[in-house]
Amino acid sequence: MGTDTERSGAQEAGDGSAARRREQRGWYVYDWACSVYSTSVLTVFLGPYLTSVAESAADADGFVHPLGIPVRAGSFFAYAVSLSVIVAILAMPLVGAAADRTGRKKPLLAAAAYVGATATAGMFFLSGDRYLLGGALLVVANAAQSVAMMLYNSYLPQIAPPEERDAVSSRGWAFGYAAGALVLVGNLGLYLAHDAFGLSESEAVRVCLASAGLWWGAFAVIPLRRLRDRPASRPVMAATGRRQLLATLRDMRRHPLTLAFLLAYLVYNDGIQTVISQASVYGSKELELGQSTLIGAVLLVQVLAVAGALALGRLARRYGAKRTVLGSLVAWTVILATGYFLPAGEPVWFFALAVGIGLVLGGSQALSRSLFSHLVPPGKEAEYFSAYELSDRGMSWLGPLLFGLTYQLTGSYRDAIISLVAFFLLGFLLLARVPVRRAIGDAGNPVPERI
Repeated sequence: MGTDTERSGAQEAGDGSAARRREQRGWYVYDWACSVYSTSVLTVFLGPYLTSVAESAADADGFVHPLGIPVRAGSFFAYAVSLSVIVAILAMPLVGAAADRTGRKKPLLAAAAYVGATATAGMFFLSGDRYLLGGALLVVANAAQSVAMMLYNSYLPQIAPPEERDAVSSRGWAFGYAAGALVLVGNLGLYLAHDAFGLSESEAVRVCLASAGLWWGAFAVIPLRRLRDRPASRPVMAATGRRQLLATLRDMRRHPLTLAFLLAYLVYNDGIQTVISQASVYGSKELELGQSTLIGAVLLVQVLAVAGALALGRLARRYGAKRTVLGSLVAWTVILATGYFLPAGEPVWFFALAVGIGLVLGGSQALSRSLFSHLVPPGKEAEYFSAYELSDRGMSWLGPLLFGLTYQLTGSYRDAIISLVAFFLLGFLLLARVPVRRAIGDAGNPVPERI
């Protein structure tokens, strides 16, 4: 009988492990689905295209006037990205708390994903001088992406035990970058051969934008089938987005080391996301590079980011995630300083810069996500990840705002790009001061052997 009991326990453990692996594989596919938006839309096509649309609507001095406010056309895209996070700030804490209290993350994830996918598909209609339409669709898509990614990230501590999280998080990022690279190859083919397809250059860009929304919506079906809801951790209560954000921040004050890590992350990731969202604008407007060069460089980033995410994940197993992230922030600082001096009209140097970005991009983000998952008190995953997500996946607001203001005041994209170094230097100093092992214990979680 004892042997039968042991076999039954082993079988249950095996079944649980198999179910966990299946859920993890479904979780990876959401990154596969939504990362195409971040790559094709936010990083490659929308910045230069929306800027050109705004320029076509600008007055003789190069300004557009949304709501009567004078805005330099070259700053409009950065301001729209910044505005999107203000919307997300109101929505994410409310949705995150509702997800934790009701246990119904999956319906909320579905709603956010399909609102974002629909807004992205609607970018097909962005033509002529419809810069306001482009700005509105960008705000909706970015805010929806923030909400969806917050819910998606909050599954990590539920689907992976502590010793697996660095690897699981890194694989998720790798899936996303692989999808971004695959779709970008198709985008590049369509853009270069747009005449053969009977499309103008503008129409080809709009097709590429819309295709990202269709891809996002189509592949989101798989994780929505495999991920499962957990029992509610607390009774359902109603709150406004502002009240819930304040309540979340008050609760986080009970875990000051978690809050200290989050502050460091918000600072340095603001810099990372601004580089991602503004790199194409910098390459197009300051370095005078063509669209095909920009697509090729971003494609190179995507391919190398897959290897970079996995490689930094292996380094984290040897040296710890915190040390690996700190090393990546040093690399980011060097990359930005190099970018400031790139000569115009020389694609080879832009490609060299893309190599550096690709090697550190995925790993720095994946390891930050897994580190934070250890610092979240049990039962508050979605609520805490709502605060984390405020600066993730191109939804940062301070970086784009600084970039836009610097350009507005100086008229120089070089000054705008070098201003972002401050985010990496300050983020490094803040992260270095966080005692991660003690922070994990204070949050009530088991401390991994190496972190």
